[in-house]
Parts: sequence; structure tokens; C-alpha cells
Amino acid sequence: MNNSLSGTARLIGAGLRALLVLTALCGVLYPLAVTGAAQALFPGRANGSEIRSDGEVVGSALIGQRYDLPKRNPADPEEAARPDLRWFQPRPSNGLGTNSVNTQYALILSGATNRSGDNEELIRWVTDAKQAVIDDNTAGGWTPEPSDVPPDAVTSSGSGLDPHISPRYAELQVHRVAEKNGLTVGQVGKLVADHTEGRTLGFIGEPRVNVLRLNIALRELTGG
Repeated sequence: MNNSLSGTARLIGAGLRALLVLTALCGVLYPLAVTGAAQALFPGRANGSEIRSDGEVVGSALIGQRYDLPKRNPADPEEAARPDLRWFQPRPSNGLGTNSVNTQYALILSGATNRSGDNEELIRWVTDAKQAVIDDNTAGGWTPEPSDVPPDAVTSSGSGLDPHISPRYAELQVHRVAEKNGLTVGQVGKLVADHTEGRTLGFIGEPRVNVLRLNIALRELTGG
């Protein structure tokens, strides 16, 4: 009986020591080491890839934002958002919403539409979105052709929060942005070219334009 109790006590003691050691290693030392390495090597990414303008954080390079006009009737939750055409517009998104906890800001909620390519509702959305892109970007005597509208102008990303658009979609918006801001097409086209990022490591992904960074540069150019 005594041998059994002493053996059990030794097992419990060994288990507790292992628990304390593993807690210290995996719960304290490892997180501190990883956090320290991230802060030392990649401080910007470790802190959320924040983008600053005039000394203030205005967003993240990883999360898209909308650029809409104020509602005509703020009390109407059903009123559709109207894009502010002075700015470059991001991909369509169904991921923006609010909740009852934070009423000061529109919180971003991630999610896809989960509709198949032959879904009638999705087809209608894409068709309507393509016509809206053509109408919105008709400016200065220039009208885009339906074939000029790239897929990312009429479809949302899987998360609905994509911060980038394709160079084609950015270039499609150049005439309209130039007209709305009193700039030349050449000035705005150069902004797009300057903010076009290449493939990661030269072969991963596709060229892209971060919409928030592009609009910050546009504001600086216009002095707005």
C-alpha cells in the first residue's frame, strides 16, 4: 500500500514539474522569443502593417477601406452607399457593417458571398457592377469599353477585405479621378505607376496597387 502511494506521489510530482516546465517554455519563453524576433526583424508587420498619414494611423496595408459619400439620411440603414468618385475605389465588398457595441465606426466584417459562378443573383450583381463601373468612369470624353473592366472591379475577394486592386482597374479610374480633382491624366497615371507593386520575389502573386496608399498620395498631390 505504501509503495503504491509513494509511486502515485512520484507520478503526480513528475507531472506537476513537467507542467511547470512546459508552461514556462511554451507559455512564456517561446511567445516572448517569437514576439521579440518579430519586433526586431519585422516591426511594421508585427504591429499590424499600419499606414500613417500626417503622423496619424489611417489604416492597415492588409485591410481594404471604402470611400463613400455621407448618407443623405443617416438614420436609414437601407440606404445604399454611394462611392465618392474623387478617390480611387477598391474592389466591391459585402464585408462592411456595424454593430451595437461600437457605434462610432463602421466595423469591417470578413466574409465571401459563397455563390457559384452560375448563380443568377451573382450574375446580376456582376452585370450591374460592370455597368456602374463604366458609368462612373466615363469622364473627359473618354468612355471605357466593357472589355476594359477587369474581374476585380466587379467581384469581391474571398475575404471581402482585399486592400489591393489590379493595375488595370487603377488605370481604368485615372480619367475620372483626374477630372474630379482638377488634375491631368498624366499626373494621375504617374501616381498609379509609382504605386504599382510587382510580384513578390518576382514570381509570387500578381502586380497590385494598394488603394489606401494610392489615395494618400492623391490627397498629398491635391493638397486636400
